Parts: sequence; structure tokens; C-alpha cells
Amino acid sequence: MKIDLAYGRTGLRVDLPDHAKVLAPAKAPVLPDPAGAIREALRKPMGCAPLQERVMPGDSVAIVFSDVTRPAPNKTLIPVLLEELAEAGIDRRSITLINALGMHRMNTPEELESMLGRDVVESFRIVQHNPEDEGQLTSLIPNRRGASITVNRHYMQARVKILTGLVEPHIFAGYSGGGKAVLPGIAGADAVMSNHSGPMVGDPGSTWCNVKGNPIFREIREVALATDPTFVVNVTIDQDKAVTGVFAGSLVEAHDAGIAFAEKTFVRPIPQEFDIAVTSNLGYPSDINLYQSFKGLSVAAQGVRMGGAVVMAAECADGLGLMHFQELLQARSHPERLLEMFRDRRSRHHDQWGVQVGAMAMVKVESYLYSSMEPALTRKAHMIPCKDVSKTVNELRKRYRKRHGGEPSILALPYGQLTVPRVTRG
Repeated sequence: MKIDLAYGRTGLRVDLPDHAKVLAPAKAPVLPDPAGAIREALRKPMGCAPLQERVMPGDSVAIVFSDVTRPAPNKTLIPVLLEELAEAGIDRRSITLINALGMHRMNTPEELESMLGRDVVESFRIVQHNPEDEGQLTSLIPNRRGASITVNRHYMQARVKILTGLVEPHIFAGYSGGGKAVLPGIAGADAVMSNHSGPMVGDPGSTWCNVKGNPIFREIREVALATDPTFVVNVTIDQDKAVTGVFAGSLVEAHDAGIAFAEKTFVRPIPQEFDIAVTSNLGYPSDINLYQSFKGLSVAAQGVRMGGAVVMAAECADGLGLMHFQELLQARSHPERLLEMFRDRRSRHHDQWGVQVGAMAMVKVESYLYSSMEPALTRKAHMIPCKDVSKTVNELRKRYRKRHGGEPSILALPYGQLTVPRVTRG
């Protein structure tokens, strides 16, 4: 059968055996008027007064928005927020838009315009967060683990602080959205590296679609609440990146509501682990580089038995990722050696969490990558280059039949990390 994988901007059609199990997000109605739904959520929020009642003329306002690596509908969301603030008497010169880059690269002017629209880019002050620029940061009290926490000073100096984001499955924080706009979004590098350290990422509770007993999620929320956010606006999307839900109000109530909605949509039951999985990383912008695309590998590995195989299609137009990630990925000759390095609590490296989650998947499954990168670069990432997804799957089937004498079970995740397989028995 023909399957369309979310790949880059164009998609990728592959041919898989008819017995393959195709897993996609549960159907959620698309909001016919996303802008209207956002406006209504701002006026009828959860756990607090409407946005317009929480601001006064003369207030300084900071709005935190997701960067280009997230398919958040900023182009719809941010203008509605700005219109509501204008109606409340807030001068546009009092508003600062903060790009929550975390430890990612700066976004280009063209990317900002595509994300926000030309009018917003030309009319409002935009700050691109730099986690290593001390001049941009201000300190909070240390967290419960004693780590130094700093966040963007433009945000902290504003009287009104608005967090926006996308609630979707996350590889080790459980779900995105909510407090992630603060940590890692606008936090200092030391705070991010502490929260995303080897022991924290390696904790059994730090995994897909899990918030109970998840130390990373708990700390993210604690730090975000310590910054005293005024208002949160989170959304959910479907596999076509259309808005399916809006959750606005206080951080805890709005984010918890978004998580409950996402849990019903994105967590999908499977009867057992499969032998082979074919996955994507949701296409552009999510598969912009391998650093982001390790999510697709990791989520597929959740549904594959130990020693099975994952074939991932991710364009990786920007290559592997930032230099820190590239260097660390190649610092050891095998994924298991990388994991040994991360188990040391003294180990602190930029982007080590990205390498760690990839290595955790690669020690479980044989990992193939179809991408725009050169095969040599794929091999440096400890993955096996794939020239044709369909042919690779057939080769894996032949090998499996020769070794085990039967037909392998195959799982297909066309939308990558937007579908989290979870084994449920009985």
C-alpha cells in the first residue's frame, strides 16, 4: 500500500506491505475559525480573568513565542493577541515579542517574517533570546536541586508576561507548551543544561507523554511559575498543522487542559512492540535538522522491540544541527559509549540531550535515515544511510524471514512524533 510520510515541505510517498499497521493521531475536529477561537479563549480563559482585564494602558508587555523549529501557528495567534492588547489601550511601543530560541540558532529575518507576518515584524520590537548573553539575562533563586536559574530580562522586566506555545508530545518533558516557553525557551544556558542533564534525561519518568513523576516536567513548571506569568495561550494542531484546540488562562489550568486534550489525540494504543517501524519527523519545520529529527527516531523506537529496526524519513535541510551537537555526536565511536559519558553527573555539554535521546534509541533498534544529507554525514551520526525507504523495508523483511522464518510486523508512523505508540494489553 502507498503511504504518504510528512517529509520536508513536499512529503514523501512510500510503498509498504499491506499488513503494515498505520498509526496516526486520533481525529480531532479542526477549528473552522482559529483566530475567532483564540479571541474567545482570551476573553473566557481558565483560572483567571480575561486578558483585557489583566492589563492597563501604560503597561509594558512581553509576549514569548515559539521559534522556527516548532509548527506553532504564530502567524494566527500573535496578531490576535496584539489586537486584544490594542483594544485594551496598550501602545505597540510597550510590547516586546521574545523569540523562545532556547539553545537553538537565531532565526533569519525571512523566517521571522514567515512565522509572524511582515506587518508584525516591521511594527513591533522583536528580541531573539540568547541563552549565553549575560546582558540579556537576570537571575531567579536557585531551584530545588541548587542549579542557578537565569531567564530573559526583557521578559522579567515586563509588567505583563504572556507565554504562548504548542502542546504536543515531547521526547523527555512529556508534553511541550506551558512552562517550556520559559525553560528552556528563554532561560540561560546553565539552567537549560542542568534541566536537560544526562541523569535528568535518563530518568525513567522523563519520557513521551508522561508528566507524573517526570523530573524535567516538574522543574520546568516550577521555574515558569516562579517568573509569575500573567497569561498563557497554548494550542494543539493536527497532522496537517491545522488548529484543533485553544487553551488560555493561568499556566497550570490552561496547560493541564491542553495536555488532557493532547493525551486523547496523540497517544495511540498498540497490542505489542513491532519488528520494524517506518517514521517521519512531521516534515518541515520539525525535520529541519537531525537534532530535531531524533524525536521521530525515538518515538518510533517506543513501538519497536529490542533489536528491531526503524527507518526514518527526515529531510534535515540544515544538516545535523549546531556545531556543539555535531561534535558531541561524533565524540564516541558507538551510541553506547555516548550513553556512558552522559551517565556521569559531571558531564555538561551543549546539546547533550539531543545526542542522548538519539543514542538511547539507537542502542535499542537498528536505525536507518532517508534524508537530503550526504551518506557520510549520516554515518557520522551512527545511522545507516537509506536511499529508498520502500526498498530498505523490503530488504529488512527478507533478512527477518531468513532469520526467523516468518513475516515481520511493521508499524508506520506517517506523522512521526505527533503519534506516540503505547503498548496496551488486555
